Amino acid sequence: MSEPGTPTLDQLSIFLAVVEEGGFAAAARRLGRATSAITYAIDNLEAQLGLPLFDRVTTRRPALTQPGQAVLAEARAIARDVDMLRARVKGLTEGLEAEVSLVVTVVLPMEQLVGVLQGFQAAFPTVPLRLHMEALGAVPQLVLNRTATLGLAGPIHMQPPGLTSIAAGTVQMIPVAAPCHPLALGPNAPGAAASHTQLVLTDRSPLTEGHDFAVLAPRSWRLADLGAKHALLKAGLGWGGMPEPAVREDIAAGRLVRLDLPDWQAIPYGFQIIHRTDTPPGPAARWLIARFRGRDDPAARTGMPPAPPPPGPATGA
Repeated sequence: MSEPGTPTLDQLSIFLAVVEEGGFAAAARRLGRATSAITYAIDNLEAQLGLPLFDRVTTRRPALTQPGQAVLAEARAIARDVDMLRARVKGLTEGLEAEVSLVVTVVLPMEQLVGVLQGFQAAFPTVPLRLHMEALGAVPQLVLNRTATLGLAGPIHMQPPGLTSIAAGTVQMIPVAAPCHPLALGPNAPGAAASHTQLVLTDRSPLTEGHDFAVLAPRSWRLADLGAKHALLKAGLGWGGMPEPAVREDIAAGRLVRLDLPDWQAIPYGFQIIHRTDTPPGPAARWLIARFRGRDDPAARTGMPPAPPPPGPATGA
């Protein structure tokens, strides 16, 4: 049995036009060709594949055969791939990035991240986005070593050279514990928190090695996963600071209690968008910067990167 031939893109586009228009003459009008040319192209395609694609005998209009239905699914997939290829090439010729790699701190509220990512997919369907989620110094570390082109980090204790930072809002960090925890029973005297195990977000990055942020208790459990910290807090195994949006529902439902600690003042946890100074963001990355800043930044439209403000003071998580 001979191998089937390789159809051309033109043959597949004619095949799709016949299916979508419901006939050879209608496909010819849509493509601006003679009906005989459309018939000839389909005859050749069927001969190349060795399959009858249309039933032209028992029906008045050409109807897809069972093999034709299978070929249709593949032809549509190829057409989508070709359209995507053309769109990507068009984007590249216009300066659009071939790919954007983003690293985001685990402290960022998930609702905000989801909204930005959904908007990015709609605005830049041809630009692949690689996403990493890390804690503390691991975020700038991935930007520095070029694993990520753009980062959304928390406060950076000491900003390494070679990074540009842009302020991108804050989230409130609040101390919480399970209702059964002794600190939740209150009131708490100064220094009371130091007597109980504190659950602390940490990472293995050399950028934050040896630095503690808002750690009050000498006994602490170090966790790199904010989800694990959240679960242990609800289990009553310690107390710790959490982003307010992440525990809002738990507090409302009574699964967690916001602690009143004299030693813990309100802590605004500031976010910074970072990129390597020698790698300015392209159009898609600038769109991300504007959205994470919560605005429609004119710079994202004009192609000029926003001027970075001076870095803010380091705070803790």
